[in-house]
Order: sequence, then C-alpha cells, then structure tokens
Amino acid sequence: MKEIEVFIDTEEIAEFFFHELIKRGYVPGEEELDEIADITFEYLIEKSIIDEEVEEE
Repeated sequence: MKEIEVFIDTEEIAEFFFHELIKRGYVPGEEELDEIADITFEYLIEKSIIDEEVEEE
C-alpha cells in the first residue's frame, strides 16, 4: 500500500463549503461553517482516510 502525505486545513474546508452552499442558494454563518469543517475533518479521521498529526512548534 502506498502512503501519501496530505495536509487538511479546516479553514480551507470551511471556505470550500461556503462557496458550495452559496452556489446552492444558502447563506451559512461563520459558526456553522466552522462546525461543518470540524465535522468533515472528524469524518475523514473516523473513516481512516487521514490520520491526525499534531504540529509541533
């Protein structure tokens, strides 16, 4: 099995959903978008699509 490194940015997810929802006639608030982004991130982890790594500073 080939392993690739993927970086997931929840702000990018929120922006993606914002634009997609606007195209569909919805006007989501920032709080809702943040929740959708977090849920999406958790879903990807739960389905083992991604592994959560904590960035060390």
